[in-house]
Formats: sequence, C-alpha cells, structure tokens
Amino acid sequence: MNELILVGDRVLIEPDEGEQRTEAGLVLPATVMEREKVGTGRVIQVGPGYLMPNPEYSEGEPWTQPREVVRFLPLQAQPGDLAFFLRKEAIEITYEKKDYVILHHGAILALVRPKPGDILENIEGLFGTEE
Repeated sequence: MNELILVGDRVLIEPDEGEQRTEAGLVLPATVMEREKVGTGRVIQVGPGYLMPNPEYSEGEPWTQPREVVRFLPLQAQPGDLAFFLRKEAIEITYEKKDYVILHHGAILALVRPKPGDILENIEGLFGTEE
C-alpha cells in the first residue's frame, strides 16, 4: 500500500461489506447495506492534512533558514480507526484487487479508536492475510 499516496485531507477506507446480522438475528444482504446513508470501515491510510499558510514563512531575510511557504494541519483519523462515514461522499476504487473508498476527512461522522492493547490482537484484521 506504500505506492498509493493520498493527497490533502483525503482518507482511504476499507469498507465493511457483506451480510450483517441485526440484533434480532435477521440477516441483511449486502445490497440492503449499500442503501444505508452511513457506511463503516477501517481507515487504511490518511493524507497529509489540510493545507494552510506557514506563519513562520518570510522571504525578506536571506540569512535565515529557508522555510516552506505552506504546511499541513494533520487529520484526526489514523490508520486502524473504525470510521462511520457518509456513503454519498465516498468514491469507490479498486486497488490491487481490493475495494476501497476515498473520501474527504469532513465526510467522516465518527471514529472508534482501538485501545493500544487491542491493536496487537487485531493486527491480522487490519492488514489482511497474504494469499
């Protein structure tokens, strides 16, 4: 996944797909889940953040260290988070034979961040298994 570079405030998510079961035990097929307004999935990768001017930039002093004109404000989402996002804002892509969605950080409604101990237990779920 290192070759795929996200730009700006975009987030790459592996959506939860397939059948899901309600609390009453009913099985909802994937076609029903696609019609929902809110989707869920694991954050795989995030872009550098929101582009903003660098307040420390000045081009008037030649003796100072060169500084970047702009910098990025980092995003709140992190790889491994469970994201609830607006489906209508998501762009579906297929990369290396896997389906993903890319969306702006603003389309994420809520994040569930695993506790540090939980990450090690669920590491296989984050990266999948090699075939």
